[in-house]
Amino acid sequence: MLKVGDKLPEFEGLNQDGKSVNSSKLIGKKLVVFFYPQANTPTCTVEACNLSDNYAKLKKAGFQLLGISGDSVKKQKNFHSKFAFPYDLIADETHDIIEKFGVWQEKKTFGKTYMGIVRTTFIFDENGICTRVIEKVTSKTAAEQILEG
Repeated sequence: MLKVGDKLPEFEGLNQDGKSVNSSKLIGKKLVVFFYPQANTPTCTVEACNLSDNYAKLKKAGFQLLGISGDSVKKQKNFHSKFAFPYDLIADETHDIIEKFGVWQEKKTFGKTYMGIVRTTFIFDENGICTRVIEKVTSKTAAEQILEG
């Protein structure tokens, strides 16, 4: 998994509108990249809505936001439209970006082991250097976790 001091990986992905988002264009502002397991699931919705509800505070603190999951562009579009998120959601069906950040890991639920996205938030400075990794994301207070750092 990416750690504090690491550089923002180079990546390109499609947002909810099918438009390309390139990591090189995200340098220059503080950046929050949050990974979530699946669009429109209860916990992911709580997290994404909390970030949306607190978007003005996050923006005022100088942050730009980017959500990423392994969902299709169509699923991201539905999720984005349903809740009118003010930030982009990236569809990473190939897991290229997910793997670069190291969040595709073994997980356990109800005694069952499987591979999946570990809910994680990465914070980068204006130069694209990771300044914080939030591994224990609390969906209901995700924005507060970012702002308290």
